[in-house]
Amino acid sequence: MRIVKVARGRSFRTLLTQINACDEACEWVGRKSLRCAYRDCQRGDWMLWLAGRLDIDRKLLVYAACQCARTSLVHVRTGDARPVRAIEVAEAWCRGEPGATLEAVRHAADAAYAADAAYAAYAAAAAIADAAAAYAAAIADAAAAYAAAYAAAYAAAYAAAADARAETLAKSADIVRANIPLGVIEAAIAKRVEVKP
Repeated sequence: MRIVKVARGRSFRTLLTQINACDEACEWVGRKSLRCAYRDCQRGDWMLWLAGRLDIDRKLLVYAACQCARTSLVHVRTGDARPVRAIEVAEAWCRGEPGATLEAVRHAADAAYAADAAYAAYAAAAAIADAAAAYAAAIADAAAAYAAAYAAAYAAAYAAAADARAETLAKSADIVRANIPLGVIEAAIAKRVEVKP
């Protein structure tokens, strides 16, 4: 984990810039405090990205991403349980249930892909599982699921029609706030940031 040095009295935006947040997010944050930005943000994908960059507990992160991905299940063809199964296996992995290995997560993701469901349905369900497994394999760490969380938030947001994306993103933001409280983010920032006098 890289320690970020932030001058005393500098804004939350300074931290975002230093951890390479996108320009759009930095512009939106402006001079808002972390507390105000987290409360008012309507972009669940940005919030999951931040949580991932701050190295919060990966299972907490993936669980929140799974809840975001569930919002896109309305796009799954009736009777096709494979996308929801991929989410359920990822959630079981988050809970540490026996048999819910990263290999099981990958298998469920592959099954969801094989369903030949609409891209959005597959992406929402399988991106979590597939990205978690791929990222974990690269790192050799079962807790490595940041890529999954970000992919799930992105997939859930874009599963809806273009005119409903803002609503989906806002719903995902509420889900993230419910699953990753501000205190968790504040604690992660406190561990990562060194305040310069």
